[in-house]
Amino acid sequence: MESTTASPPPPQYKTRQYSFFSPTMVLLGIMPIFTFALGTWQVERLKWKVNLIDELQEKLSREPLVLPRRINTTAVADFTYRKVLMRGKWDHAHAILLGPRVYEGENGYHLVEPLVRTDGTTVIVDRGFISKEHAEKKTYLQENDEVEVLGMLRTGHKRNYFTPDNHPEQGKWYWVDIDTMAQYAGGEPAGVQPVYIEEVFEGHGGEATWRVAHGIPLGRSPTVDVRNSHASYVVTWYSLSVFTTVMFIRLVLKQRRQRGIRLPR
Repeated sequence: MESTTASPPPPQYKTRQYSFFSPTMVLLGIMPIFTFALGTWQVERLKWKVNLIDELQEKLSREPLVLPRRINTTAVADFTYRKVLMRGKWDHAHAILLGPRVYEGENGYHLVEPLVRTDGTTVIVDRGFISKEHAEKKTYLQENDEVEVLGMLRTGHKRNYFTPDNHPEQGKWYWVDIDTMAQYAGGEPAGVQPVYIEEVFEGHGGEATWRVAHGIPLGRSPTVDVRNSHASYVVTWYSLSVFTTVMFIRLVLKQRRQRGIRLPR
């Protein structure tokens, strides 16, 4: 009697399972929501920045203020970009060359000087660009008469990570540190107030070129220089939201098709 050996049953193949909760699916599911939220946040930031610029431009359009003798420094931020009128004499002994700076391809500095006002108090004024040649010749020392200055109040500049430290003892200034500049000019004992003003130039281009060529400091134009890049951020984040949404939908449809495919026996 022959013995027979039962052959094992053929393997049973099951449909391959594709999980909708894989790391890729979870990430693509979160990205559209996250980027849409960032885009919406940038819309709010854009509205805030536009309102801020409008407010500053409105301030700039007002008639110039006459600065009081004693200035409340805590209130200066509320008057940023307000035009002011002052009379006094330049303190050339404490002149600061801030830079380097470039204007129309020419190297130079911003000339910052204390203005000793007629009431005896002093404020710090950025007189504007002066070429390197005239800065080295110190042509600005020729101005010894009383002057009238039109400027606008500022709160200084933000120092970025790459800006070097100022070295007043070496005459090297790279950024506007109002308190240090005021101390350099004599500080409170000399009646120097830590108030920073940028002189305004309202002339035409030809006059600006003439001033630079003759070593006369060229003040800044009376414009609001607040950067507003939020519109581009809005477009970027919303575009990413749409892109990742499309990618997520395509991946879901692909997995749904693959879930119905059986492997061959």
